[in-house]
Amino acid sequence: MIRDLYNVREVPRPGDPAGGAEGGITPLTPEEEQRAHIALFNEIGNRVSDNGWARFPAYSPAERIRLYKVGRALSEWWGRPVRVEPEDECSVRFWLEADEPSGQLPQAQT
Repeated sequence: MIRDLYNVREVPRPGDPAGGAEGGITPLTPEEEQRAHIALFNEIGNRVSDNGWARFPAYSPAERIRLYKVGRALSEWWGRPVRVEPEDECSVRFWLEADEPSGQLPQAQT
């Protein structure tokens, strides 16, 4: 049986000029990257606005870069600093600064 493969491309190697703006390797197209960013923004934003913090898995450098970008976007959206730090080898923690009044957490974009 012969199968045709469409939209298949080679994943860039480290040091290739096509390795992305940050030099990280991501198998996502720009459109897929944008959709992933929007989905993460909404999911993490909802968790942070509900609980004041969120933990999200990050198993690769590309995923960590993506999550740090989401943290910066949430800070810009809310106008409040959102802290983003690695919690361990496989997760990143998001939280609002402690000086924020409790009960006044922003709502995420839906």
